[in-house]
Amino acid sequence: MVDVSEPWLVEDELWDLLEPLIPVPPRRVRNPGRKRLPDRLCLQGILYVLHTGIGWEHLPQELGFGSGMTCWRRLRDWNYAGVWLRLHEVMLAELREANRIDWSRAVVGSSHVRAVKGTAPGRAQSTAAKRVPSTT
Repeated sequence: MVDVSEPWLVEDELWDLLEPLIPVPPRRVRNPGRKRLPDRLCLQGILYVLHTGIGWEHLPQELGFGSGMTCWRRLRDWNYAGVWLRLHEVMLAELREANRIDWSRAVVGSSHVRAVKGTAPGRAQSTAAKRVPSTT
């Protein structure tokens, strides 16, 4: 069990859902360079920065999450790869299967529902009592 005083630490159950969604970049055979920091540590570094609100460059090295730039790049790469969207879908499926979604508290926002196309709006109505003469 993860200590709740450190919410950036990732529980095994969440990691088991997320790990298969993360793309594994191929390692160069020639000049392979330094080994990559484990993805789980980078995720914890990302969560630490997001939870505390510190800048990426201020991520403490003592925590073992790598540099802030490494975590930021991993976040960027995972975002481009669609990892967060797929994780959201997987977690919704898990919650649906366990009947753990309270639909009475659901809200549909305009960012998720396509607007219906209609007629073009007319000219905006003035709220003034009468038109004011032009000063030009």
